[in-house]
Amino acid sequence: MSTTTVRTTVRQYEGMFLFPQSVTADLTGATDHVRECITRHGGEIVSLVKWDERRLAFDIKGNKRGVYLLAYFTAPTTAVGAIERDCILSERLLRTLIVKADHLSKEQMLDAEGQARLVMESKLRRQAAEAAYAEGAETPPPSPVEG
Repeated sequence: MSTTTVRTTVRQYEGMFLFPQSVTADLTGATDHVRECITRHGGEIVSLVKWDERRLAFDIKGNKRGVYLLAYFTAPTTAVGAIERDCILSERLLRTLIVKADHLSKEQMLDAEGQARLVMESKLRRQAAEAAYAEGAETPPPSPVEG
């Protein structure tokens, strides 16, 4: 009997995730969704930041504006196809682009300040939505995602 050993190569990747503008009310839910898509297949998030919120060049699924999340992560090369498939099938995401980021060092990928800013912005937007709802806004704030 012979046994074959399969070596799994882990690489660094950069992922850009486009959400509809409505996600600004629940950035925590959006970041958790990206984390879940990546970690479900053995990936590990190095850095996840809100990159930008801007007008789209053309409507995507009826959306004129979008929010971009930028993630740096490591994952087995065999998992990238599954991660992309999950993103394509997700009804929450508009578009996804994942490319190799072997040219970056871990230090360049680490952006703890950016992650802290994202968490703070999520909390501030949630508090603002709760305050607006308390003052009579028609739509309640989104419920936080447990995780």
